[in-house]
Amino acid sequence: MKIIHKTCLLITFIAAVNTAKAQLNPLSSQYYTNQYVINPAFAGYQEGIKINGSYRKLWDNVPGAPVTQNLTVDYGFKKVGLGITVSHESAGLERQVRAVGSYAYHLKLNENSDALHFGISLGILNQRLENADIYGNPNDPLVGQYNNRKSYLDGDFGVAYTSNGLNIQAAIPNLKSFLKKETIKLADVATFYSAISYKFPISKGPEGFDAEPKVAYRGVKGYKNIWDAGVQVGMINQQLFALAMYHSSESATFGIGMDFRNKYLISGSYTTQTSALSAYTNGSFELNLRLSLGR
Repeated sequence: MKIIHKTCLLITFIAAVNTAKAQLNPLSSQYYTNQYVINPAFAGYQEGIKINGSYRKLWDNVPGAPVTQNLTVDYGFKKVGLGITVSHESAGLERQVRAVGSYAYHLKLNENSDALHFGISLGILNQRLENADIYGNPNDPLVGQYNNRKSYLDGDFGVAYTSNGLNIQAAIPNLKSFLKKETIKLADVATFYSAISYKFPISKGPEGFDAEPKVAYRGVKGYKNIWDAGVQVGMINQQLFALAMYHSSESATFGIGMDFRNKYLISGSYTTQTSALSAYTNGSFELNLRLSLGR
């Protein structure tokens, strides 16, 4: 019986990892509405407090499908930005919790809007198997050995340059995985992120339009690097916006949102499944909420 339990556990764990591999697309909020989620250099990028929450799940109700929940709080004052990021990811039996605090320094280069931004995050990463979801013996020693592992020290580093509508950035998330290659982690871990975008007005005035095309290049552990290209269009002083992006993993993201009075933001996006998995599941839906205070 013990051999059967261990075999069932191993099969379930492999299925969970394969499910995680299906999720090659990051949170869509990292491209425009919450760049701090991927780059600590954007902590407190604007003065005041910003509270962002994200929830993403596969459109299909597949047992053990990946679910991502993320909460960020960042505060900017003078040249300094502070932030906190807490994320919870689940896939099959696997549960991952990550909590980091961030410090950013925003250096103005001139009287215009040119600025350099530097940021670093530091915190903990914990991984475990959910006993309640195990079909078999939850007291199996393999489960105990996995869950008794200590939490890892983890962090991120990022830089950015902004000037009027120009935005150039680069980040190394998950520093523990980057520096310690032997660390056991879920598949689908971001190894680096870089992006360039430019926002330009299409028409001016309170009813005007603006567009911000963006190209990003990022690494994913265990996969070839991925290109992202798309645009976000803002309307009515950026209180309404729409997003469309194509990913070289042969998927696409579409989203719409509202930022009422540039204070209360709600947006939703849908990312189609990668071509290799489109026959098995549909894409994922993401909901984002944001509250801006003291701006």
